[in-house]
Amino acid sequence: MQTSSLPDGLFAAADGLLRCRWCAATPAYIHYHDTEWGRPVTDDRRLFEKLCLEGFQAGLSWLTILNKREAFRAAFAGFDAERLARYTEADVARLLGDAGIVRHRGKIVSAINNARRVLELRAEFGSLAAYAWGFEPAPASRPPVFTHEVLRAINRSPQSIEMSKDLKRRGWSFVGPTTVYAFMQAMGLVNDHLDGCHVRGAALAARAGLALPR
Repeated sequence: MQTSSLPDGLFAAADGLLRCRWCAATPAYIHYHDTEWGRPVTDDRRLFEKLCLEGFQAGLSWLTILNKREAFRAAFAGFDAERLARYTEADVARLLGDAGIVRHRGKIVSAINNARRVLELRAEFGSLAAYAWGFEPAPASRPPVFTHEVLRAINRSPQSIEMSKDLKRRGWSFVGPTTVYAFMQAMGLVNDHLDGCHVRGAALAARAGLALPR
């Protein structure tokens, strides 16, 4: 991987394409960066999964969570909110014995609680997607240039703070403004691929063609 003479925050992988440097650690991380991160998502299950996994990530790296994602999906009913909302204390005890996931009682209980809150949001807004995309920032409010220096200074936004406060008011947990901003980055509510990253244009095009959930 060549990094010399490249803009800060980018690297060139074996295929010669420039990418955000944070994904350089493993091929799986590069694949996640290229095919998922920053691409707009309106599927409720994927949105809920990401909110849950961002909560589990607290204090850990996203790569750790990504490597365990299939185990999380198996343990948490594929992040089907209706099924997960029916989990009981016996399920919590079972999950605490599952070595494939992060065995943190508070985070496990939070995921089950938040599944129940998803059902409430759906009753009010029609979908989690319709609710979440209501916090998408206006393009004019975003930095005009996305360099490594610019993005290092951003770990939350007015919209992530607002969404975090609203989710907490509705009874959600492990949804602080930094967690919510990471969710927004991953699910394409903001496009934080650096200028020069080969995925940035594709993510922008995907957002331009997106029909917002109503």
